[in-house]
Amino acid sequence: MGYYTTQGQICPKKLTSSFFIFIFSFPKTQCRMCMHPVLCFFGESRVFMDRKDFPIISVTKKAELSLRNGHPWVYAQEVTGVFGEVTNGCLAHVSSPKGAYLGTGLVSLESKIRVRVLSSNPNENFTPAFWKRRIKYAVDYRKTVMRGDLSNCRLIFGEADGIPGLTADKYGGIIVTQVLSYGIEMLKDTIYPLIREVLEEEGEHVDGIYERNDVSLRAKEGLAEGKGWYDAIPHPDSTSVDICENGIYYTVDFENGQKTGFFLDQKFNRAEIAALAAGKRVLDCFTHTGSFALNAAKGGAKSVTAVDISQTAVDMAKSNAERNGLADNMEFVCADVFDLLTELDKKGGKPYDMIILDPPAFTKSRKTVDSAERGYKEINYKAMKLLPRGGYLATCSCSHFMSAPLFEKMLDSAAKDAAVQLVQIQARQQGADHPVLRSVPETDYLKFYIFRVV
Repeated sequence: MGYYTTQGQICPKKLTSSFFIFIFSFPKTQCRMCMHPVLCFFGESRVFMDRKDFPIISVTKKAELSLRNGHPWVYAQEVTGVFGEVTNGCLAHVSSPKGAYLGTGLVSLESKIRVRVLSSNPNENFTPAFWKRRIKYAVDYRKTVMRGDLSNCRLIFGEADGIPGLTADKYGGIIVTQVLSYGIEMLKDTIYPLIREVLEEEGEHVDGIYERNDVSLRAKEGLAEGKGWYDAIPHPDSTSVDICENGIYYTVDFENGQKTGFFLDQKFNRAEIAALAAGKRVLDCFTHTGSFALNAAKGGAKSVTAVDISQTAVDMAKSNAERNGLADNMEFVCADVFDLLTELDKKGGKPYDMIILDPPAFTKSRKTVDSAERGYKEINYKAMKLLPRGGYLATCSCSHFMSAPLFEKMLDSAAKDAAVQLVQIQARQQGADHPVLRSVPETDYLKFYIFRVV
């Protein structure tokens, strides 16, 4: 049994009272050495007798159950006590209401997510060897699921790879990172060189690491926004790189492009579109860089119309089409998709055999799910009405908050209103390089469906 004062120190002295207390109850029990209230840890929590290196954070029963079920987050409102000196970004042990050791994680004092647990192994030391091991696990996994092709993929997907708050995408020799955790920000000088080391041990040369930290979520962690090269590792001057995905070449602007520069999560979904597009008249909505449209064209589509509200995106899609020799049967339109679908419906006719809907996330919080559902329903309803009997609809949502059951319910409602039925061909998710950790629902975000409209 170990006795801890609220100052986080083990005290070998006896208690002044004659009874033991559970952790974080505060009767008059005091330490004779320092006179601070004493915390008594029993049974499985004997780990605290040996782990005096980090402060201890106690949590509610609800948080305990969540952690035991595999979710690594402790919310600020779930913290019931803090023992020892806690600083922003430090490591801390997490204990149950009865003092059981639940894990060790990184603290974010300004975030609603107060602790991100890294490991529930009480023997873990969190040295550079720990981080190298986590990175190597992530890289080895990608080697398997990407069939040995690491040229363009997500190398690290935060919580799903046991490195919460870190995203790392690989575009050829360039690694583009995004950090959304204060603790990882403090550790990046350890982690980034290890990413390079692990990759080069696998024969993958790293030309540079570029940070895309220009996201508002960082403010919630008390971190500044910004973007630029990680200067501790040599890097080129150019902030664009050429990649090849599914046999199609793109120039990725990782300085100014959306997210880290390219949507790697749809790689295999785009390949499915190519497999179905032969001989069809295809409308690709929210085309961005033209990736779905280009895959359809490469797959032998009779014609492809690519639409986006951004003229910059339309110009980029057109440039990519020309580069790949696919522009002859492609049309590029700068328009609001909602308005365009309405205009096409008013004109009547069935001008397309396949419509692809790949919109940006319509909701990034639970508060706006209802309005997002209305937006998704509107575009899907209009697309269903435009398609002929036997036409194909590919539709998706990249919002975690728009769950698969809710998205499917919306699709059923849209089909009913459009007086059509949907034959489901495929229900897919993000690529395997964006793994879904079942105990962390936030890692499951992309829904992708292909239907035949009858």
